[in-house]
Amino acid sequence: MKKGLFIFLGSMTFALGTLGIFLPFLPTTVFYLLTGFFWLRSSDKLYQKFVQSDKYQRYVKSPIIEKKITNKGMIRMFLMIFIIFLIPGLLVDNTIMRISLAVVYICHVIGLTWYLRGKKARKFKSEKIGELD
Repeated sequence: MKKGLFIFLGSMTFALGTLGIFLPFLPTTVFYLLTGFFWLRSSDKLYQKFVQSDKYQRYVKSPIIEKKITNKGMIRMFLMIFIIFLIPGLLVDNTIMRISLAVVYICHVIGLTWYLRGKKARKFKSEKIGELD
């Protein structure tokens, strides 16, 4: 029962993540991370196929795990986050909410810049083991 539920949820998050490639308001990376979480716990075959796919490599492994993101990619990411934060800021006439959105956006910019640019990528355990041989 649990395995079937996780396969279903993984499939749903995979579909939403794939839609997020084309729709800027859906976060592709977040949904792909959830897909990996669900499929890791339900089906090794689905998980391995997903992790080896070019979409996973492009949207999760390269920018998040290996921290290889271009300046253009960073600007695009921050622009999409800005647009998402701008929509409620324009629709709701509440000064406190607008200030809160601005503060959260600035925290995103600082935090993500620090995470993606401030530290070197960690090597995978398999790479470390390979170096010892």
